[in-house]
Amino acid sequence: MNYRRLSTQALLGAAIVLVGVVLLLQTTNLYDLGGLLRYVPTLFVLVGVYALVASGFRNVVGPVLVIVVASAWQAVALDLVDGATLFDFWPVLLILFGLSLVLGRVRPRPTGTESDRLSGFALFGGVERRALSTAFREADLTALFGGATLDLRDVAREPGTEPIRVSATALFGGVEIIAPREWNVKLDVLPIFGAAEDSRLRAERDRERESDTVDLVVDGFVAFGGVEVKD
Repeated sequence: MNYRRLSTQALLGAAIVLVGVVLLLQTTNLYDLGGLLRYVPTLFVLVGVYALVASGFRNVVGPVLVIVVASAWQAVALDLVDGATLFDFWPVLLILFGLSLVLGRVRPRPTGTESDRLSGFALFGGVERRALSTAFREADLTALFGGATLDLRDVAREPGTEPIRVSATALFGGVEIIAPREWNVKLDVLPIFGAAEDSRLRAERDRERESDTVDLVVDGFVAFGGVEVKD
């Protein structure tokens, strides 16, 4: 099955470019768009909503945080609430973050054996997981001030099967996914002061497969950290 929808990274990049253009027009006095700048936070609310819906509500942590922070920013920008008063409610972010992690762990598992799905949680440390099932389908990785690694090199992909899906969350930490070089990987990670990349060496013949069936889809959220696919 082809995977051709607009990635969250591309949408976030487009929002940043649009904000940059508006700021450039404003700072160079080419056009007065001061009133429009007040609605910049709404762009990031929409990015968060898109990331949440596009992931089928599998990637919850990042989009929820982006939506909440951007909504609060927009309320302050429109003078609907005082910034100092709003700051008193910052613990709500911790509550939402914790709930997002809990919901991500209790959602229904896909049909199949227990080995079809793996999860890893690293807090101030490291965790490594290795998928051995040839029918492996899904993984959840969370790294908070630590690192999480998932090794997929032993997974055998059958033609025409659904792509393996990995949900990665990295806050002040890193997530590494080791995948075969010949796999076609799609990254749809929402990066805020972080990075998501596929660093595998790609032969020219492998690039021709980019329009073919996707083998691995990586979605999630990264802030002050990184998500990397390597071989």
